[in-house]
Amino acid sequence: MGAVPKRKVSRHRRGNRRQHLALTPPVMVTCPNCGKPMRAHYTCKACGTYKGRQVVVMPQPE
Repeated sequence: MGAVPKRKVSRHRRGNRRQHLALTPPVMVTCPNCGKPMRAHYTCKACGTYKGRQVVVMPQPE
């Protein structure tokens, strides 16, 4: 016989074991350049700036 649990694991004990598995929403801040919401420590997807520098050339809408 293999490894078989002796007793059923209760919902409370199972939930306590899984407490750290919950997802957290990303931290959002406002872009200092364009004012749109962006993820902290990421390049702004709207204007392409990071820490006050232009790092991604964004296409201009026609």
